[in-house]
Amino acid sequence: MIVLTPKQIVAELDKYIVGQADAKRAVAVAVRNRWRRQQLPEDVRSDVSPKNILMIGPTGVGKTEIARRLATLTGAPFVKVEATKYTEVGYHGRDVESMVRDLLDVGLAMVRTELTEQVKEPAERHVQERLLDHLLPEGDRPSYGEDDEATARRQRTRDKLRQQLEAGEFEDRMIEISIEERASVVGVLGTAGMEMDPQMQKMFERVLPSSRDNRKLTVRDARRILFAQEAEKLIDKDRVTRSAIELVEQQGIIFIDEIDKVTGTGKESGPDVSRQGVQRDLLPIVEGSTIVTRHGPVKTDYVLFIAAGAFHQSKPSDLMPELQGRFPIRVELKDLTKDDFVRILREPKNSLTKQTSALLGTEGLEVTFADDAVEAMAQLAFDVNKRSQNIGARRLYTILERVFEAISFDAPEIADKKVHITAEIVRQRLGDIVQDEDLSKFIL
Repeated sequence: MIVLTPKQIVAELDKYIVGQADAKRAVAVAVRNRWRRQQLPEDVRSDVSPKNILMIGPTGVGKTEIARRLATLTGAPFVKVEATKYTEVGYHGRDVESMVRDLLDVGLAMVRTELTEQVKEPAERHVQERLLDHLLPEGDRPSYGEDDEATARRQRTRDKLRQQLEAGEFEDRMIEISIEERASVVGVLGTAGMEMDPQMQKMFERVLPSSRDNRKLTVRDARRILFAQEAEKLIDKDRVTRSAIELVEQQGIIFIDEIDKVTGTGKESGPDVSRQGVQRDLLPIVEGSTIVTRHGPVKTDYVLFIAAGAFHQSKPSDLMPELQGRFPIRVELKDLTKDDFVRILREPKNSLTKQTSALLGTEGLEVTFADDAVEAMAQLAFDVNKRSQNIGARRLYTILERVFEAISFDAPEIADKKVHITAEIVRQRLGDIVQDEDLSKFIL
């Protein structure tokens, strides 16, 4: 676990997200509390549960981005799910327990990557020996009953090939390697939108036949496949599973987006029945329960849940009282102002202006923005959000694309490789669209 203080977490989030100080502070404290819990004695630690967070605010103000950046900062297993894709148990669709299985898959990948790095050197040595076996001429391969002179000659040939291989002389040489492939139950059922019991899935995967496929590849491509095979042999699979389950149970984060879409209106018929069912199924997972997976049981008692919703048509109190109580920390994210839009275009490390400059830089164009151009785009985004549907900072994506539509299309043929965007250019591209309210709703 990457240990950061709350101030350090907020400072890192500030590099990518403008404003929303309350939400940043709330998630920073929640993450720090996870580290504090790890420092407690075992008898006290077991009683300390994570304080789940409910973020309330309109779309496009940074709810998802805060959760996503948080996972990157902490190095914790993280999965983002949409509450709307789940259905009550017994209905066609995904059940809510699958979010925990998805989180475990992320944890397994993280642990496997870490252990692969630990066995990198021996795996690379084994790969080199296997490549030499493929590159060795047929006459220089070992044969039964060969004499000492033949063995020495073969070793000299192998040593010479080793030097050439290390020098990169064989990267484009074609060799034939064997790849084992196993049919996947998940792939077949996933396309049909179905889910199978984890234990039954594991049983089917054991009995499904595997096939070997001989492929001709360059040494460069074969090295990657052979490395994966050799690393898999050196890694203890049981250790991967145990470590991943522990990692998920102690540090996992599940971000449930659009939770307001599963709130009901109190009716006892229609879609509200299924929405209430999703909440009922979600409650024990957030509360703390044991989920059966194909890799073993996973407890959710100490998984951190962050839920978010716009709550345009409903309010947090429309959620089941028991579920509300499982999200004790609530933060409201504010609507973005014109000044926020200006900062979003200028300040973040991954700001849209920087992304656009970098993309067109691949065509040799040097793109610069005048201050009044940034102000104009921010004002237009704010005005359109105010008049039509408010989609927050996402409006800036559309504004910027409209400004650069012609430049992006003609970029390879533009003779003057310097492009300076001014407020006048912004108004030329967008003025008529913004003034026509019906047209702006359609295009922007």
